[in-house]
Amino acid sequence: MNPTRTFCTSTIPPTLSRAVCRGLASQSSRTALRAVYPLGLNAQRQFSTSRRSNIEFFPPAKDTPNIKETRAAWPHPKISEQQLQSIEPFVHRDCQTWSDKVAYGMVKTARWWMDLFSGYRHDETKPYQMTPRKWFVRFIFLETIAAVPGMTAGMLRHFRSLRRMQRDNGWIETMLEDAYNERMHLLTFMKMAEPGWFMKMMIIGAQGVFSNAFFLAYLASPATCHRFVGYLEEEATNTYTLAVQDLDKGHLPEWENLEAPEIAVKYWNMPEGHRTMRDLLLYVRADEAKHREIHHTFGNLDQVHDPNPFVSEYKDKNKPHPSNGWEHLKSQGWERKDII
Repeated sequence: MNPTRTFCTSTIPPTLSRAVCRGLASQSSRTALRAVYPLGLNAQRQFSTSRRSNIEFFPPAKDTPNIKETRAAWPHPKISEQQLQSIEPFVHRDCQTWSDKVAYGMVKTARWWMDLFSGYRHDETKPYQMTPRKWFVRFIFLETIAAVPGMTAGMLRHFRSLRRMQRDNGWIETMLEDAYNERMHLLTFMKMAEPGWFMKMMIIGAQGVFSNAFFLAYLASPATCHRFVGYLEEEATNTYTLAVQDLDKGHLPEWENLEAPEIAVKYWNMPEGHRTMRDLLLYVRADEAKHREIHHTFGNLDQVHDPNPFVSEYKDKNKPHPSNGWEHLKSQGWERKDII
């Protein structure tokens, strides 16, 4: 049994876990398990008719004779506590061209539909509506969509490099790393909440529509697509900031003592004493802010001839410039004249 599938690190006895999975747990067992499932055993999950008692328990991966551990293809860049705290939320890049307006309008439309389907409500002037369950629904749905652009853009740039028999100037690797990072966000949250069958169907539908639409749009205008993702990452950065604020205000008591799963600790190299749910949200928010910078910057560049400024070596190393880390993070992206 993998205890990270639950909302705490406690271990359930095998006989009791089988009873829960069959929905045959006694009333006393249900009372005892409320500490494991803070949302309640019978709580309905968003996008699902499944009960919390029907959650699946997956055994740990089987040991292999020779392989000890499979490391991440793209290790996460180091980020300090000061850099985590210095992330700027609620930053918006003004629309300067017609393509910017198109991209921003598409993000707002997608945001409206996503709010509708995920049940997202966050208005301090109205009775508080967001719960841990709703936040996890929001996170999981968001990350299944956010991991699409990087992979699609990387694939199309890879194909173009093959067709033209020319170098890509470093864009492909950053796009694939972008997609990998977003997928790690999803895998982390999946260790903390298990979506039901209806939500999975919604994700399949949303991913199918978005993947094909982004594929066609990137063929037509890569710069507009990067601007679209930049605006999308603005929304993601704001979302995780609001979650942190809700946690700090005491709206999410279930998360106050919740520890990050092992997959998160290893991927972000989370230090001892900084492995709480709040720390996890800060790490994810920093990643989204980095993606915001990357895609806004890419939207400013010549899509064919300009090199990737985030993996380039600069002549004047004392002058601030884009990097793979958070040393000189620019929330609205770097202008082409400043780096090329």
